[in-house]
Amino acid sequence: MDPDLLERLAAVTPEELAYLNGGDEVAKELYTKKNRFEIDAGLFLREGRLVTVRHHARFVDFPAHRHNYIEIMYVCAGTITHRIGGKELVMQTGDMLLLNQYVEHSVKRAEAGDIGINFIALPEFFDIPFQMLKERNVIVDFLAGTLRQSNPVPQYLLFGLKDEKPVVNLMENMIRSIVGGVEKEDVINQYSMGLVFLYLINHMDRLTHNSSQNYQDVVIQATLKYIDTQYKDANLGRIAADFHQSLPVLSKMIKKSTGFTFQELLMRKRFQKAVLFLMETDLPVEDIAVNIGYENLSYFYRQFKQRYGMTPNRYRTAHKGDASIRI
Repeated sequence: MDPDLLERLAAVTPEELAYLNGGDEVAKELYTKKNRFEIDAGLFLREGRLVTVRHHARFVDFPAHRHNYIEIMYVCAGTITHRIGGKELVMQTGDMLLLNQYVEHSVKRAEAGDIGINFIALPEFFDIPFQMLKERNVIVDFLAGTLRQSNPVPQYLLFGLKDEKPVVNLMENMIRSIVGGVEKEDVINQYSMGLVFLYLINHMDRLTHNSSQNYQDVVIQATLKYIDTQYKDANLGRIAADFHQSLPVLSKMIKKSTGFTFQELLMRKRFQKAVLFLMETDLPVEDIAVNIGYENLSYFYRQFKQRYGMTPNRYRTAHKGDASIRI
């Protein structure tokens, strides 16, 4: 990593100084407003942003906690040790750990030379990386799992990367852009993270730890991928046939796992695509509606206004050129 950036990241923060001066417990008020230790993205993310970075506070043990966001830890120097489900994961320089919002873990005290960077990302941040991954793989499965809203499954992936230069360069660029407040940082970093993931799936031998999944997870992830790629004419019957499930059983499984019906998930994806077309093209609204699967223009206009509070044309005028898109 660039020595100047590493020196900047290694600077002792006021929080860390308090620990060095005798504070032997994490200052939980910096991380959450709840009684339970669930770190809140809202305390760190600027309004409207999808991702930020925060250097892992050293000189104190972090007790068991969760997050209400997706965390990616990247070790810039030294070692960082996590404990998940009774298993100790020792991260070395260059290693990357992906944790979904359902994982409970603790972190052992890190010393001055142990520099870990936490990416604090909302699930929407991974829309573009998800689209860049063309085939089903362990990272696609992980990203799809972040949508689960009921009966959640804790999932994590640990990659032992060490000195893999392509990843080092991409991670360094992302850290630098976020720390420096680069314009349109979300979109830049979404594509950069997508490139990191593409590299990882071509080097799966570097995956050192992976949480297990069950059959229901496989079905749900396949459903989400199908919606993502076939949103124009996707139908539940195709998934039911592929997995030899009845429509009622599959519908219940999807609702139980994600909190949404198949049609609701499909509509979310279609309107996400509609917004992309509005902001990135000059296609007439009528053509956009057809392209995402709506032949009934009145229905499309009504649903769009109900979702976004304005007509498609007004949305295009108000938001064209925005750096990030939220569902």
